[in-house]
Amino acid sequence: MGGVGDDEPASKRMKLSSEELRHLSNGSTLEEPIVGSSRDLMAWPLQSEGGEEVVGSKGVIKKVEFVRIIAKALYSLGYIKSGAHLEEESGIALHSSNVNLFMQQILEGGWDESVVTLHNIGLTDEMTVKSACFLILEQKFFEFLDEEKVMDALKTLRTEISPLCINHSRVRELSLFIVSPSRCFSVRSPKQDASRARSRTKLLEDLQKLLPPTVMIPERRLEHLVEQALVLQRDACMFHNSLDKEMSLYADHQCARDQIPSYALQILQAHTDEIWSLQFSHNGKYLASSSNDCSAIIWEVDANGVSLKHKLSGHQKHISSVSWSPNDHQLLTCGVEEVVRRWDVSSGECLHVYEKAGLGMVSCGWCPDGKWIFSGVNDKSISMWELDGKELECWKGQRTLKISDLEITSDGKQIISICRETAILLLDREAKVERFIEEDQTITSFSLSRDNRFLLVNLLNQEIHLWSIEGDLKLVSKYRGHTRTRFIIRSCFGGLEQAFIASGSEDSLVYIWHRGTGELIEALPGHSGAVNCVSWNPANPHMLASASDDRTIRIWGLNNLSAKRKGTHSNGIHHCNGST
Repeated sequence: MGGVGDDEPASKRMKLSSEELRHLSNGSTLEEPIVGSSRDLMAWPLQSEGGEEVVGSKGVIKKVEFVRIIAKALYSLGYIKSGAHLEEESGIALHSSNVNLFMQQILEGGWDESVVTLHNIGLTDEMTVKSACFLILEQKFFEFLDEEKVMDALKTLRTEISPLCINHSRVRELSLFIVSPSRCFSVRSPKQDASRARSRTKLLEDLQKLLPPTVMIPERRLEHLVEQALVLQRDACMFHNSLDKEMSLYADHQCARDQIPSYALQILQAHTDEIWSLQFSHNGKYLASSSNDCSAIIWEVDANGVSLKHKLSGHQKHISSVSWSPNDHQLLTCGVEEVVRRWDVSSGECLHVYEKAGLGMVSCGWCPDGKWIFSGVNDKSISMWELDGKELECWKGQRTLKISDLEITSDGKQIISICRETAILLLDREAKVERFIEEDQTITSFSLSRDNRFLLVNLLNQEIHLWSIEGDLKLVSKYRGHTRTRFIIRSCFGGLEQAFIASGSEDSLVYIWHRGTGELIEALPGHSGAVNCVSWNPANPHMLASASDDRTIRIWGLNNLSAKRKGTHSNGIHHCNGST
């Protein structure tokens, strides 16, 4: 193994003098005997079809690779004696003697010798050899400059680096260091020796990434394989909705269904008509709702549950949407073809009213820095406003509909709106580029993922489509099962890493799907009217809210919290135990 078949046990190979090398390879022999053996506990090795010994019940893990990776992990963790003992007892070397010599030469600054050794390691790809030589000679070049040996550095550049005929742009950069040595970050460093040792170790790490893994095993390879296995288990877990730190190596990971918020912990009853929109604040400390009763409510979320903070009055028409400022200190509300109002969350005071003569607003949203707001207008345009009400820009034409959502990406560059019945506009306001998501069915609403990479689109045909909007627009997944015949139903991303999709439905149920598989996980009963909208708390994966034509908001959580709140009423809020 190691590329050349020079795999003597640790005791037969030379010791390496550098401490850094000891952590990157097997650079020491066992000094004290270890009593006892774990040999009897090891899986009995089998023969693979190719004749190599394998371990594990599936016959896919090659024993030599397995042992080398374990030895590498032991050295990386600082268990030098244990790593050397594993090599000694197994007879399997982590690295060949040529590789160990090469590593030692790098750390000791033997540049010419290391280039010679590199050619003896057994590499077959010429470009890999050239690229490795380039890195080594570049380090040699910089150390000459450190020592103020400018002519030697120039000679290295002209006679050794340039003839490699690769990385021409980097060669030009190096020539600038000759003209102006002060460009070199390490010249005349007050801690030159320590800096040089670090740079050589970094060089070795870069070489390790470049050379084939059979020659030099990548750093933290075992950790990477274990993490990969855990991630695969997590992604395959239908109900995973807990922090990754709760995952264990001791057993295969599988969450129970009780990680999904499916118990109605509270029923909020302060609106007097159908509730049309619902949205948690970014920090998860507040919940905003708006209603056909022309009011909006700011609810406060704390350890004791959800309570009414402010009821916002002033709109003359039904309120179709709400939008939180980036810092959650302010809230926008939009009346149906009316005005947009900006509210102070702390006091409940209306700070400003945005309106256009003879026109009505249909949607609202914030610029990510909180300095401007956007609104859809019923003449199909989109406007951008300063907070004091000055209109800064207006995108006219078929930009939005009278019934439309409005989203702005977190970099502030893209404005997203329903521009036609079957199309969503993604307008890059800086590049002035328009892209369109085209559907075959009428679009009723959409929601943007927290990472701005995906859009959740609700359609008239009772489907929800997940679109990737990063790069080329691509339909990723479809979710079915809910009911939508007459009303606008809104859906949302949610849960840990937004791994779930939740939606309202006209059959009075709240639907939850696994985002990755598209499988329906829950259909939550409780409401007595159509569920118009849902919102998942971004700071608490175990809290989901739903709002309905029955004039109530339900707060869904885990079963183990419900007992604390059983059977109490206060301030228009009903605490329940999950049953209706």
